Amino acid sequence: MTTVATPEQVLRAPKVALHEHLDGGVRPSTVAQIADEIGHELPVPAEQLGLWFAEAASSGSLPRYLETFVHTVAVMQRPQDLARVAKEAVLDLAADGVVYAELRWAPEQHLAADLTLPETVEAVQAGIDEGRAEAAAEGSPIVVGQLLTAMRHAQHGLAIAELVVEYRDRGVCGFDIAGAEDGFPPILHLEAFEYLRRENAHFTIHAGEGFGLPSIWQAIQRCGADRLGHGVRIIDDIDLAGAQGPELGRLSAYIRDKRIPLEMCPSSNLQTSAVPGMRSIADHPIGLLKELGFRVTVNCDNRLMSGTSMSRELQLLVDAFDYGTEELRWFTVNAMKSAFLPFEERLTLINDVIKPGYAAL
Repeated sequence: MTTVATPEQVLRAPKVALHEHLDGGVRPSTVAQIADEIGHELPVPAEQLGLWFAEAASSGSLPRYLETFVHTVAVMQRPQDLARVAKEAVLDLAADGVVYAELRWAPEQHLAADLTLPETVEAVQAGIDEGRAEAAAEGSPIVVGQLLTAMRHAQHGLAIAELVVEYRDRGVCGFDIAGAEDGFPPILHLEAFEYLRRENAHFTIHAGEGFGLPSIWQAIQRCGADRLGHGVRIIDDIDLAGAQGPELGRLSAYIRDKRIPLEMCPSSNLQTSAVPGMRSIADHPIGLLKELGFRVTVNCDNRLMSGTSMSRELQLLVDAFDYGTEELRWFTVNAMKSAFLPFEERLTLINDVIKPGYAAL
């Protein structure tokens, strides 16, 4: 019988964050300070800002959830602000026990101060480098990569994909598309995905969060995604009332059999009503998908909007499913196996950091 993990064990456990939006994890105090400097009007006083983000993001609507980013993106336009936000994100993740993270963000949304696309990437990398150095000096080393995102409703996919290839040896680990899913299928950016495949570059696609199986099918079969951002609607292709238990459809079986990673974000999915009828974390498909052998990973999505952290997300799963440290280790190793990092570096983190870290709990 599994011994349920304690809160102390959850806090101490090594963690891997694959689905972490840079503009969704800004410290409220930083939003307030930079907004004051640049004259950006905030919806509430500074001391109420953290609560406002969490409440506004809990509307049950993905489009409404995405509206909260107006304020975080607004304070990430100058190079010093991009660097600051990136540095603080690295430090906050490291303090939470994260040993590997991919910070995704959309360079095309950070040009209001006349920066070029390359300048935005270089500013974020400067912040990451500074944050990593400080975290290591404090005894919490962390490996961090940039994951450059194109907005699915815009037409900059190829330009961002080219930026990924240009900077892939200078801190950028992969590509993504994000934004409102309904009405903007992955196929709209097929040229970018074909380019990335020709260049042997990694990419993930937000799919199966705000739309169902057709979005997931396109992401995998037409675009060739390495991973699925969220992917919770794959549950629509599983017959829960099968005679011998849950029965997988052709698409869900393919994703499981091919070991395509699912970047699941429990709190975020609950906030945006990503799965109809989901009223609590206990209703999240992650529990069933784990039991069925999918390559499931656990992520925050947006720490600010969800008022969360990697430790909190894991604790929510412990509370909902009575997971022990073995299950948490399984999620973490899944994520590290799925990282956009060279194989030997993934193996080193698994064998030298993650497994010993869990063994010591």
